[in-house]
Amino acid sequence: MISYLDFEKPVAALQARIDELRETADNDSIDIDAEVEKLQQRSTAMLADLYARLTPWQKTQVARHAERPHFRDFVDNMCSDFMPLAGDRAFADDQAIQGGFATIDGRKVMLIGHEKGHDTATRVKHNFGMGMPEGYRKAIRLMELADRFGLPVITLVDTSGAFPGVQAEERGQAEAIARATEACLALGVPLVAAVVGEGGSGGAVALASANRVLMFEHAIYSVISPEGCASILWRTADKAADAAQAMQVTAQQLATLGVIDRIVPEPVGGAHRSPEAAIEGLKSAILEELAALDGQNPVALREQRAQKFLAMGA
Repeated sequence: MISYLDFEKPVAALQARIDELRETADNDSIDIDAEVEKLQQRSTAMLADLYARLTPWQKTQVARHAERPHFRDFVDNMCSDFMPLAGDRAFADDQAIQGGFATIDGRKVMLIGHEKGHDTATRVKHNFGMGMPEGYRKAIRLMELADRFGLPVITLVDTSGAFPGVQAEERGQAEAIARATEACLALGVPLVAAVVGEGGSGGAVALASANRVLMFEHAIYSVISPEGCASILWRTADKAADAAQAMQVTAQQLATLGVIDRIVPEPVGGAHRSPEAAIEGLKSAILEELAALDGQNPVALREQRAQKFLAMGA
């Protein structure tokens, strides 16, 4: 069962009517196929129309949908094998940031990303995708390992931001994020990042300072959450929709600004409605970007990355 968002209520009502008709047909052996097909077509058209004109705040809600694919879903559907690597060799293994050796269509890569979890237990286990310092230090370790073996790095970004708790600050959260960003920029191998849900603040940039930055059609990417921005500017999170509009958080806006390089289309109604199709589309886009970066030497890759980010806002 799909969990409907507030703005999807007309579609939810229509789908409930379809389910009711099907239940009636099952009980009374009434042939209502034609009516159901007509309503289903109307529902699909309504959904496509809704998603063609989403506001930035509505896209924020879609990007946060609990049923969107997360890191483990990408591993299971995109990789033929995956060898997870754990720990930062200094303090602990952060469950919010996962990574390891992977094979995608026969190509060996280092895959790193945020994992939010799908239910209460796994969300708590993965700290809702909010990385701790040891998570970013683990990412640095894996990037350096990939560089040593000449493997391209792929990062999947999906976090509201790095964990802001006292214990994270005590262990050097800001320094860890800065070092991870530095590690991205210093890589001598191709780095392709994909914002697949939320790309929040330094917690996202630490894994997304890449040669090519991809973004799902209904993902968001910003320096702070809309609620956080509204709390600072208007002293209330109730203005989050206004903040989202002003911050230009959507893939379409960020592509125009040159912050991201490519928008990856999602199935009608968002990636949560057809995760396998969404993942397949992202896989194809990643492989195309890696192919375009093949043959570039380490100096050229570093220079391309540096110039890309220095040009932003100029």
